Amino acid sequence: MAFDSFSDFVQMGGYGFYVWLSFFLTFLVIAGVALDAAIGRRRLQRQSKTLLRRKQRLSKRQQRQASPVGESKR
Repeated sequence: MAFDSFSDFVQMGGYGFYVWLSFFLTFLVIAGVALDAAIGRRRLQRQSKTLLRRKQRLSKRQQRQASPVGESKR
């Protein structure tokens, strides 16, 4: 379908409101999904770092408890 002017393109044969609204809503949903994915990724990275630190602290604590009585604890 060819349009004679930019105004005809925007109006889309009388259906412009619905066409542009659907484009806008689609873009909005895709942007929301992308934003949610980015936020979720950051949250997962923070949780992974926290879990790794917790495991390292637990490992160090267990090593200290397993060391012989005569050794110094650091």
